[in-house]
Amino acid sequence: MFFKKKEIKNNNFIVKVCALLIHAAKIDENYTDNEEEIIKKTLSELGVEDKNISKTIEQAKIIEESSNQILDFTREVKTLPEQDRIKIVEALWSIIYSNKDADIYETNLMRRLAGLLYIDNKTMGDIKEKIKQNLE
Repeated sequence: MFFKKKEIKNNNFIVKVCALLIHAAKIDENYTDNEEEIIKKTLSELGVEDKNISKTIEQAKIIEESSNQILDFTREVKTLPEQDRIKIVEALWSIIYSNKDADIYETNLMRRLAGLLYIDNKTMGDIKEKIKQNLE
């Protein structure tokens, strides 16, 4: 678990993080079971109890479908300590590379998120390479 208790108790925060993860999974128009498993694992690491994971995902899907900009999902995330933002970016890259490849829409999303989450290009590239190497 990598968030402080304060953030875990804020269900709205967790749902928005989940919506961001779902958005990354759906951006290539191919939302797979493998991607959903990564999202569930990430939610568990965020401190969401197993019994609440499905409910959180359902709430996040509704938010993700009704929102047309990622700013809604990143507003609270960017205020987290850098190590927590990096954990979320690791989860995002894991989702993107779960099918062994990143398309132009996925890489564009991550480039935009780097700026929105205040993560420099070198760190973003290092995280990306780490995730790719873990898949080999």
